Amino acid sequence: MKINFNDPISASQWLNTVQKEELKEIIRYFFEDASEEEREALYSCAKKLREIHYGKKVYFRGLIEFSSYCKNDCYYCGIRKSNAQARRYRLSEEEILACCQKGYELGFRTFVLQSGEDPYFTDEKLCSIIREIKRQFADCAVTISVGERGRESYEQIFQAGADRFLLRHETADENHYGKLHPSELTFSHRKECLMQLKEIGFQVGAGFMVESPYQTYGTLAEDFLFLRELNPHMIGVGPFIPHKDTDFAGYPAPSSEKTVILLALIRIMLPKTLIPATTALGTVDDQGREKALKAGANVVMPNLSPIEHRKDYALYDNKICTGEEAAECLFCLSNRIRSAGYIPDFSRGDYIDMQDSREISIDRQEGGEGMCG
Repeated sequence: MKINFNDPISASQWLNTVQKEELKEIIRYFFEDASEEEREALYSCAKKLREIHYGKKVYFRGLIEFSSYCKNDCYYCGIRKSNAQARRYRLSEEEILACCQKGYELGFRTFVLQSGEDPYFTDEKLCSIIREIKRQFADCAVTISVGERGRESYEQIFQAGADRFLLRHETADENHYGKLHPSELTFSHRKECLMQLKEIGFQVGAGFMVESPYQTYGTLAEDFLFLRELNPHMIGVGPFIPHKDTDFAGYPAPSSEKTVILLALIRIMLPKTLIPATTALGTVDDQGREKALKAGANVVMPNLSPIEHRKDYALYDNKICTGEEAAECLFCLSNRIRSAGYIPDFSRGDYIDMQDSREISIDRQEGGEGMCG
């Protein structure tokens, strides 16, 4: 594979020009044939590009999983509507605000509100929550992740004060999408939603699963082409982990290696994007987050949800939710990040072209009482 990873800018420019067949070969090569030295060169190139734009900062987001109800029946998801074994809950507005208050006191300046596609949370209810968060925590960013809605709904959410919207596309190949979702859900509609979100003015996040059922080098190449077209502000890439109560129960759980390779390639292709070291990556590999950071990731999302509900938001099996990825152990996670050579940053952590003077790094040197409890 003749790519000059010693020149990160040229490598990025080149990866933005290659088409589907060459993308397939690049991905195949790094999955199957690349030497350890070649993979390390890939990771080093990705890391340099991240540092050009973000330095060594790793941005912290406070994740609040506020509803495990979902109207959809995606074949791979543990909170799909047909899973009678799923434990369902909804947080009230007061409970969500209490999570934000706790996070604010811990230093968070971004809150990520995530749920299934729950019709209970109408535009009126959701916008009320967003407005109150922005009233009480005016210096904080609010990210919403609630799935597919109509353009008018998205516009209301934006006008209420939400800054960002996460909507993973999961796979950009329409046929592959149909093998993972019921017929009423299509990639074309998911793409339309993402394009609308960007037009409205959100900082937009997309992303896909790695090693999902029926995934091929061709479907992965389609993901790269779509991301290049969308040019989102955030990209979440995580390993597919099966859930015991879905169609893919018993499907083999992946390692972290392929996810880290793809994460690095995405960083090189879209060097300004914000890329999380995901909980799923930490689930399949104890060192998954560190490996992601060393390959270009620059976001972590500790969990601010009420402790009694964290295991109930089970998209996949064996999700880590009470260890160092939890908000109570910021001191532990911050130390791991420092030990890997990076700087924990609790500012809003906006996309680099949208940052302003509010972006002040908070490098926590001491942990408060109970933070590792």
